[in-house]
Order: sequence, then structure tokens, then C-alpha cells
Amino acid sequence: MRFSELLRALDDVIAAPSADAEISAPVSEDNRTIKAGGVFVARKGGSADGHDLIPSAVERGAAAVIGTRPPDQVDCAVPYAQVGNALLATGRVAAAYHGYPSRQLVVIGVTGTDGKTTTSNLIFSILKAAGIRTGMISTVSAVIGDEELPTGLHVTTPGADEIQGYLRRMVEAGLTHCILETTSHGLAQGRVNGVDYDVAVITNVTHEHLDFHGSFENYRAAKGLLFAGLVGSYHKPNVPKIAVINRDDPSAGYFSQFPADQQLTYSTRTRAAVSTSDETLEFTPTVTRFIVKTDQHSFPIRSALVGRFNVENTLAAVAAALGLGIDVTAIQRGVESLAGVPGRMERIDVGQNFIALVDFAHTPNALRRSLEAARLMLPVDKRVIAVFGSAGLRDREKRRLMAEVSNELADISVFTAEDPRTESLDAILKVMAEAAEAKGGAEGRTFYRIADRGAALAFACQLARQGDVVIACGKGHEQSMCFGTVEYPWDDREGLRAALLGHPLKTLPTAPGYNAPLVSGG
Repeated sequence: MRFSELLRALDDVIAAPSADAEISAPVSEDNRTIKAGGVFVARKGGSADGHDLIPSAVERGAAAVIGTRPPDQVDCAVPYAQVGNALLATGRVAAAYHGYPSRQLVVIGVTGTDGKTTTSNLIFSILKAAGIRTGMISTVSAVIGDEELPTGLHVTTPGADEIQGYLRRMVEAGLTHCILETTSHGLAQGRVNGVDYDVAVITNVTHEHLDFHGSFENYRAAKGLLFAGLVGSYHKPNVPKIAVINRDDPSAGYFSQFPADQQLTYSTRTRAAVSTSDETLEFTPTVTRFIVKTDQHSFPIRSALVGRFNVENTLAAVAAALGLGIDVTAIQRGVESLAGVPGRMERIDVGQNFIALVDFAHTPNALRRSLEAARLMLPVDKRVIAVFGSAGLRDREKRRLMAEVSNELADISVFTAEDPRTESLDAILKVMAEAAEAKGGAEGRTFYRIADRGAALAFACQLARQGDVVIACGKGHEQSMCFGTVEYPWDDREGLRAALLGHPLKTLPTAPGYNAPLVSGG
């Protein structure tokens, strides 16, 4: 493909080069990983300006460059195009390079603060139960036929070229549908530009990522980009543009303002296109049952996913499926066949006499929901013991809020490491301890500080009595923990399993015998 052909995907080219180039590799914003024959997109980031890295990208093989500086202000030895918005360029050029694969798939986008991965997996399971050849790109993995590929150390939407590459592989594998878990970072940073969505699903919008977005309004607006782009995107034959909105969420009105061919609401509290009610809800430690009601149907759902929040996630998936014309029996089979989602209320059992869970809850709202779900699994005289931390270089307000939630809902909280990055772990834990004390908590009785996460899990297991719940929150399925700028291997599931077996793993890099780092630059 020629560079000039790719530039046709952009509508804000200010200066196109007189020379052309053959493009034989994908687009990239990273000068360190650009492949020979690829297109380098130079844009100004938070810590570096990509325009200054053009010579390095060219040296590594970039065949052409896109940026926002005028051509006479860059040092570029290959064809260079100036555009108005480099943030928009990467996704659109990536889509063009891969032949616009999303136009050959029905794409369901799922966004929200909490519940994205579970809702994506529910929709995936329902579509499979309906006999539809479906792929999925989540923050856990990309599923293409029988192949499952990890999508990164930490939870976020993959880069633009990775997404388009996965979509192209799905088309080539004969798939017809794709569920794409879509984060606010992925939307705000243009990673999904060039994806033509057909269904947009919102789970909820609560306190999260304000360190990146600056305000709740900006954060919500980033989520809104998924809905705002529906009608203007490529229309596939006989595929309506569908918006699925949580009517119980305070931001429901905001998302309802975006036009769509069909708008479906869901609710556990009031009348909606898809709803349930408290009188039909039945929770046990292993099964959740409820009745789904629509204008045309009333049908029972049986699910292995525990907690009221998973009822909401299920309703979101049911609404999306109904909008796509999936029949009720396939919906029921799909929900029931999903035994669980990695790192989401996942049980760890080595024969202990109490319940041990790993959950990804890393926001105040998600922690509240997870602790409420854990409480539902217990007799009234048993205890919930929660182990969690709060990430460094991220939303600082969460540290206080998370501690307050756990002080309210857990019987015992153990504050520990959770990707402190370059911040002081002791300082993070001090903020959490002070927040718990301000709400009536007592250190050494209702909460503890144990910096090493492996030791914290072991301590929680030692405290647990028969019938209690120990729940490790914040890491879920993730495979690493960041100290300084280095990612070290860590899996909460393995950590909790080791703690239950009496030989806790180490997490602090200073601990003797700790594992070698995975990668620098975290």
C-alpha cells in the first residue's frame, strides 16, 4: 500500500508530501517498536514530543511519518505529512492499512467504570450459544476462534494497530461479530478511531481515572465518544446502530442524548426495556436467579455470577443480545454457560474451610459491590476480610474512598501494595489508614497495614475462621505489579493459593529471593 492511499483515510491533511512511499508494516506511535516499512505517527505526549523522535523512528525503518508540525520544522528523511490532529490519525490509518475490518463485522463496544469485562464475556457467551461466530477483544485477552492472546500486563484497551490487526484476523477466520471492551483511555487516546461500532453498551460511570481525565465530566465525555460515534460510523446492511444504557446510573440521561437507531435501557429498580425486580432476585453462594422482563418476554435467568452488580451486567448483555435479534433460549443458555470470568469474584479452593476470592475491584464503587456480594455468600455471624491497596501515580482520591468503603462493609481490612510505581508505598498506606481511622476504624483490630502483598494475603488467611470470606481486590487476573518503573511478576490468584497452602509469595522487590522483573518502563 502506498502512503498516499493511507492519507485518504484522514480528512485533516494540511500538507502532503510530494514524494510517496511503499508501506509494508503497520502504523505506530512508538519509535522503539516501529517496524521497517511502517508509518510513524508523531504527537506530543505527556512526557515527550514524538516529533523529536522522528529521526530515531526513521533509523529503525519507518517508511513515512505523520505529525502536526509544519514540514520545515521537522527532521525527517522520509515522506512526511502534516495533519491537524495526530491523535485521530493513528486509528484511522491503522484501519485503512488493515482494510477497514470492522466494516465486515458486527462490532459491540462495551464501556463503563466497572463491569466491562464481565459484560463483554456475557455477550460473547450469549452469541456463541446462538451459533454466531464471534470474537472478543477484552482487557484480559483477544479471542479469535480457538486462539486466545493476552492483551497486556495491565488493564486497558490495546493500541490502535493491535485492535485493527485483531479485527482483520477475525475477518480472515470467518467470524461475523466482535465484542470490543472499550476503556475511557482507549477512547480519549484515539486507539479505537477507525472502528465502526454497531452497538454501544454503558455499564456505569463512577469515580475513576480522574488523574488522567482531570474531572468527572471529562471522564464521562470520554465514555460518551463511543455513543457519539455510532450514527456517523459506517452503516452495515441490515445492522441497526444500538445504544444500551443503564437506566439506574446517574449518567443515563447524558448517554441518552446521543442519537441511535435503537435505544435500549436496562434496570434492576424501575421499568425499562429490559428489567428485573428485587422480588425475583435469589442469591446463593454459587447461583444467582432472577426474572427478566421486556415488553415481549418474561423469562428466568440462572447464573453462576454472584452479586447484584452481576445482575446489572447480565441485564446489559441481555439488552444488547435482544437488540441484535438473539432469541431468548440462546440468551438463557449463554448466561448459564458462563461459569466465571478470570479474576472476577474467582474462587480459590485448596480445601480450606472458608471462602477465598480474587476480584478486580479497584474503584470505590466496584469495591463496594464486591464486598456486598461477598456478604451475600455468608451467614450473618461470619466475617468478610478484604485485602487491597491503591495504585501509585493514579487517582489519589481513591485511596481515601477505598479505605472508607472497606471500613464500612468489611469486618477486617488489610491495606497492602498495589502497583505503587514511583510513589512511596508507606505514604499510600498511611493515607488509607488515616481514612479508615477517621471513619471509626482501629488499626490492629479492624484494619492492618502490611506492605508485602503476599504477606498480607497470608495474614488474612491466618485470621480467617470457618465460614468467613477472604477477598483479594484490585489486581484480578493481572500478571504483574509495578514498583518504581519496573513490572515484576505477580498474580493474585497464585498469591492467594500460595497463602492458603502456607508458603506465601513475595511481592516487594527488596524481598530475598524475589523473582526477576518482567519489563522496565512500567
